[in-house]
Amino acid sequence: MSPEFLLPVEFDLGAVFLFALTGAWVAIRRGYDIVGVFTLALVAGVGGGLMRDGLFLQHGTPAFMQDPRYIYAVLAATLVGAATFLVAQRVERLVAAVDALGLGIYGVVGTQKALAAGLTPAAAILVGVLNATGGGLIRDVLVREEPLLLKPGQYSVLVVLAGCILFNAVLHYVGLPMSTAAWCAIGFVFTLRMLAIQFNWQTGSMRHLRWGRVSDDNR
Repeated sequence: MSPEFLLPVEFDLGAVFLFALTGAWVAIRRGYDIVGVFTLALVAGVGGGLMRDGLFLQHGTPAFMQDPRYIYAVLAATLVGAATFLVAQRVERLVAAVDALGLGIYGVVGTQKALAAGLTPAAAILVGVLNATGGGLIRDVLVREEPLLLKPGQYSVLVVLAGCILFNAVLHYVGLPMSTAAWCAIGFVFTLRMLAIQFNWQTGSMRHLRWGRVSDDNR
């Protein structure tokens, strides 16, 4: 299968909408006005894509600046976020589901675009993970919160990593069509992320690891 075959742009637009929606909910919860809500939605929605296109692929103008549908997706997410904020605030599982779906889609899109650009599978997987987590990282920095990406917590980055590896493996070793491989990986990420939330599967702090015995004088 040629790596030049691209996933439909609707995958990318869907991920932008979902992450922009989570950004809008965060902004509304913090009491931002319409400008602030749209700005945080924009950052959350396209931040990962900007890192992907600007830092790693370097193919010129980022995708969201070439196609107005990306801005329309962010605008739609801003409006939907405002209309559904009260529901999302009461139903935390809804926010988690939107985030989980966005993680899977953006991870797959980033991996596939990196493969199409000629990157090695390992590098493409890294790009996919950063594509999925970059928007949330920038969002947290802007609202002056310690990025969730850096803290112990429920499996998120590891789930995306596993999904990107699965997508690459299915694509190259099983030989499924691109879209089928993408949906398999997206479904895997979504399911694993929701299970991590349901059963509270978490990473742990490296501080608590013990590499051999440590004397009392050095503790």
